[in-house]
Amino acid sequence: MSEPAKNRAPHQAHCKDCSLAPLCLPLSLELADMDALDDIIKRGRPLKKGEFLFRQGEAFAAVYAVRSGALKTFSLSDRGEEQITGFHLPSELLGLSGMDRLVYPVTAQAQETTSVCEIPFERLDELSVQLPQLRRQLMRVMSREIRDDQQMMLLLSKKTAEERIATFLANLSARHTARGYSAVQFRLSMSRNEIGNFLGMAMETVSRVLTRFQHGGLLEAHGKEVRILDAQRLCAVAGGTVLE
Repeated sequence: MSEPAKNRAPHQAHCKDCSLAPLCLPLSLELADMDALDDIIKRGRPLKKGEFLFRQGEAFAAVYAVRSGALKTFSLSDRGEEQITGFHLPSELLGLSGMDRLVYPVTAQAQETTSVCEIPFERLDELSVQLPQLRRQLMRVMSREIRDDQQMMLLLSKKTAEERIATFLANLSARHTARGYSAVQFRLSMSRNEIGNFLGMAMETVSRVLTRFQHGGLLEAHGKEVRILDAQRLCAVAGGTVLE
């Protein structure tokens, strides 16, 4: 079983001091409102690589905002096969999918040393009634999750292997840019096998496509380190343009 974040450690930071606040739930909140949200947030010890934040089937009690590091979410089939459903970077929320049936439908696992903010959902729900801006931000987050799910369905059903990987890398680049990191040079928190699992292809296919991208001058890849050399062409491939 995963260890509840509330049992790990006392507060170590505050929303108003967090560099990720403009991307997270405090977006557009006044200072006093931000303090009210901060009062319900629990921050515990960092998760080590491989530790679980929550597991599929556990009772839904909280949503989580990633402060640092990265997590993956995955579901297990009846045969015990893992299907990765997402990779989560700093400022992103996870756990909202448990609202419907009051259990988490996926497992969340740290891919590297990771810190999170735990937000008890009952208290968040109560606070969102008092703070319309917070309620709107929650709606935006849920809307974004729906849109991302729809885009993922399109990605898996219509795009080629080259288009899928180009789209994946372009998406990571945009997410890093939003957090003030380099858009063209970053480290992948996930393995090529995990990328293949997420994108519905074999690890060997991922490796072949990345090699082709390197030969085509789109990027350099050394292990998990990626450097995008031609962002415009990478986006063109993601949109369906054939790489010569």
